[in-house]
Amino acid sequence: MLLRRLCGAGGIPLSEIEQLEQVWNNGNPFPIALRELLFLAGNSCYVLDYGWFDGCGQQMQVDARQWMTEEGMERTITRPFYIIEVRLLESFLMVYLDEGDNPYVRNVFLPHEDESSLGDLGWLYSTDRTLKNFIDSGIDDVKKGHNPF
Repeated sequence: MLLRRLCGAGGIPLSEIEQLEQVWNNGNPFPIALRELLFLAGNSCYVLDYGWFDGCGQQMQVDARQWMTEEGMERTITRPFYIIEVRLLESFLMVYLDEGDNPYVRNVFLPHEDESSLGDLGWLYSTDRTLKNFIDSGIDDVKKGHNPF
């Protein structure tokens, strides 16, 4: 209920979620936690940054995936995934769609300079939080008056 109050009427209609499932998950339903997030806050949310995109729908998915091949980068993710947040042109958060109903959030970092600066983490790594825990943590930050980012 708090997510609904934080995000207002920022949800994506079920019909649009089903279209996104067709494109990004071969017609299979998204994990429950992702479906709920999209339904309640897929267009507007205080705890996720959609950048200049109007929500985390189709255009955000297309553009952020293109970033993985810009400037000669050849990064691929072979499993089905969905992007839940973008940060400038170098980073986004995503979840795998084949990890059950509450998948782990992963960070994709695409630096434009020397990749040796990434260290041991590499360009794709887990936040060690499930989607539900990630959102709950952001909500807790907002409730305490902190910036969730």
